[in-house]
Amino acid sequence: MQDLMRKAIDLATGTRPHPNPRVGALVVDSEGIIVGQGAHQGPGLPHAEVLALEDAGDARGATVVTTLEPCSHQGRTPPCTDALINAGVAKVVVGAIDPDTKVAGSGLAALRDAGVEVVNVLAEEAKALDPGYFHHRRTGRARVTLKMASTLDGQTAAVDGTSQWLTGPESRADAHRLRAASDAVMVGAGTVIRDDPRLDVRLDGYEGPQPQAVVIAGHRPIPPDAMVFQRKSLVYSPRSLELPVEVVVMGDDDGVDLGAVLVDLGARGMLDVLVEGGAGLAGGLWELGLVDRGVFYLGAKVAGGVGKGMFDKAFESLPAATVVDVTGVALSGGDVRVEFEVI
Repeated sequence: MQDLMRKAIDLATGTRPHPNPRVGALVVDSEGIIVGQGAHQGPGLPHAEVLALEDAGDARGATVVTTLEPCSHQGRTPPCTDALINAGVAKVVVGAIDPDTKVAGSGLAALRDAGVEVVNVLAEEAKALDPGYFHHRRTGRARVTLKMASTLDGQTAAVDGTSQWLTGPESRADAHRLRAASDAVMVGAGTVIRDDPRLDVRLDGYEGPQPQAVVIAGHRPIPPDAMVFQRKSLVYSPRSLELPVEVVVMGDDDGVDLGAVLVDLGARGMLDVLVEGGAGLAGGLWELGLVDRGVFYLGAKVAGGVGKGMFDKAFESLPAATVVDVTGVALSGGDVRVEFEVI
């Protein structure tokens, strides 16, 4: 069953259903042959189990393998437990238990009460399919990935402000793949003023959805003709602003309440947020313990001096450093890509 669960996980990898979870499902007959499959694609659309049942046609006596506990409540679609029971399946193999309080074990209980055999396999691998969903249901906040680029000796820009290009084309393309996997891309107003980014995915052949552009405003005026405002954008500001996009007033004279921003983004269905800078925003999120994951690109350059660092905060003492779990180190063209989880 583990191989089948991994096939179901692969089926859902790369889908963009948020705020709903990524789910893949298979229908397997008595001889172990896959006769149906499906992956959930978004709110209001059929769930993976229903798609797999429809693909199979006749699932009586079959085994259904699903990466997440089937739902047992009426939402935008009917309960998946009812569909499975009515289809006459004999067994359901589940990866992760759904952390949503509307489900949280009730789906498995409904199946067992109806005489369906239920087993669990590869729960952690199934959770890893959609860490943003599990993080949001656990914390109420969007999950934050901090993406930064620097020289090998940690400088993100020279004293004169120049920073392009610290990394090579392979790293820049990989950063766009990070954008493509995110629901939103967030920057501070300083980055908009200095770099005028579009915050969109620009990869050859990419036809997927664009992430929501999010700007955290400070006290400096933001040009209303900035490129990021030429597409759907969202601005969080401590005061009202005249901009051609939605502005959410949140915070006080000290600035925007970043924790409240992540709660609001999660409530809007943006569960995975990629933060691309600058140093002030990165430092603010880090200081508040709101960074969950990092992807740092170390360009094949040595500054040989002190320019601008990744965080706009003082490093007071070694005990103040945060211990992280480095989950990957790889070459990215001539650069080094370091991925980590905040413990």
